[in-house]
Amino acid sequence: MNILVVEDENSIREVETAYLKNAGFNVYEAENGSKALSIFEKTNIELIVLDVNLPEIDGITVCRRIRSKSNVPIIMATARTEDQDELIGLDCGADDYIKKPFNPSILVARVKSLLKRTSSSQIGNEYIKIDEEKQQVKVNDIIIELTTTEFNILLTLIKNPGKVFNRESIIIKAYNDYGSSDILDRTVDVHIKNIRKKMKVSNDLPEFILTVIGKGYKFNDSI
Repeated sequence: MNILVVEDENSIREVETAYLKNAGFNVYEAENGSKALSIFEKTNIELIVLDVNLPEIDGITVCRRIRSKSNVPIIMATARTEDQDELIGLDCGADDYIKKPFNPSILVARVKSLLKRTSSSQIGNEYIKIDEEKQQVKVNDIIIELTTTEFNILLTLIKNPGKVFNRESIIIKAYNDYGSSDILDRTVDVHIKNIRKKMKVSNDLPEFILTVIGKGYKFNDSI
């Protein structure tokens, strides 16, 4: 689990990083807003602890820029105590807010709590993030547009990595009108083809949905 800690005060950043690492997280550090954005663009960051008062680019701006392209969980941290500042932080897209000074153990607890909340409706791997409640799919943090049927098929497969589903099973899982005469095996094949095409946002991505000849399809459990 990759966490980005953005804090300009070295001593505070080092303590936050140490506690998070002790809790089992992989931590990236940035001392200013520019570096934070650079790390985020290049790395699969899964949560951000973001100070408001940063040099070069302030935390509010960093939060807004990240939120414009990603739903990654963000905890804003600041020494300010005014309620208005908390509202500004939450309004820019932050998920949680913690005021300095704080016990690093409390920060770890808040991180774990936020991850638990945000992951309850999300599944996936390092390449794919699926929010079941929002019916949203991201590949390499790029939102891809799937039809409801395509989404249901992908969800069925990714929830059961390595399990082979024949076409009839996929129809039962993905269609509300199972039994309709116009739902054919080849219709499932077309849906799979479309899903694969939409998910191929980069040539270096692995094959997510595998064909098992004579049996059906499965989600690649080696990734």
